[in-house]
Amino acid sequence: MRIKPTNVCNQDCWYCAYKVSHLQLGENMVERDQIPEAKMFEIVDDVLEMGVRAITFSGGGEPTVYKPLPEVVEKLAQGGVKVATLTNGANLKGRVADAFAEYGTWVRISIDAWDGPSYVKARGVKDDDFDKVVQNMRDFSARNSRCVLGISFIITADNADHIVDAVRTFKSAGVNHVKLSGTVISNSGAENNDYHRPLMQKVTAQIEEAKKLASADFAVIDHYHELEERFNKSYTTCPFLQFLTVIGGDQKVYTCQDKAYTDLGLLGDISNQRFKDFWFSEANRQRLFAFDPSQNCAHHCVAHTKNLAILDYLAMDKEHGMFV
Repeated sequence: MRIKPTNVCNQDCWYCAYKVSHLQLGENMVERDQIPEAKMFEIVDDVLEMGVRAITFSGGGEPTVYKPLPEVVEKLAQGGVKVATLTNGANLKGRVADAFAEYGTWVRISIDAWDGPSYVKARGVKDDDFDKVVQNMRDFSARNSRCVLGISFIITADNADHIVDAVRTFKSAGVNHVKLSGTVISNSGAENNDYHRPLMQKVTAQIEEAKKLASADFAVIDHYHELEERFNKSYTTCPFLQFLTVIGGDQKVYTCQDKAYTDLGLLGDISNQRFKDFWFSEANRQRLFAFDPSQNCAHHCVAHTKNLAILDYLAMDKEHGMFV
């Protein structure tokens, strides 16, 4: 599962998919929304009873500013649920860092800057905030926790010449890996590619140089590539809906992270009912199986390749499946 505990954020990234008007994601998001503490612990009780295996805390807003999060993480982990978070790293300190260092499986910090001024420009933060986030990385790494600390470095036109600088900084801070991927500026694959194509040559050169920094305990992961220009789906059901669901800060349940806070992605409202009761309801079952990606998902989908693999498996003749 993904849980978006709050829509409140302590930064203002220019490309944030939940805030910009030209991306479909987050069209109905209200920035002041957050899951009430009592409701959150009710959800925790439900997922423990339901046998949920793992939960990622993400945005919406910045999950680590949600005050009950350390206690939520502890209760989930002690109940056998693996926990992780996607964060900007500004609040990865104190009780939050304590909780994830002890109980977390992984923490991934999203960042797009290589120094203080570039961080200010991209995120509307204070001059010394970049140094503070890097110090948070150092402090977390120094704990020698089993929790994997990674970086998601978002490549833009502004930082394309500084990828190596950034990767070197993060490696020196002690992170386990840096994943490199391009910013998404449009629902259109063609428009995204038009943005990145002029950058491709120098970005590729920077990435190849950055890969030389890899070592036995530090990896550079290259996810920078052109997107498919057409996002049409040929299949009419989404099996991955049954593997992962999203609860938003508005106490509503969504099909996936790509359709959170949208009308098309809305499965139901749990503000006045338990998540467990909703999930196993006939109404939710009908909604899950009626959802048609060929009609509703003409956009980039993080689960697309997984769906293709699942559908290929399901299409296999069960009498012949053992003949590998």
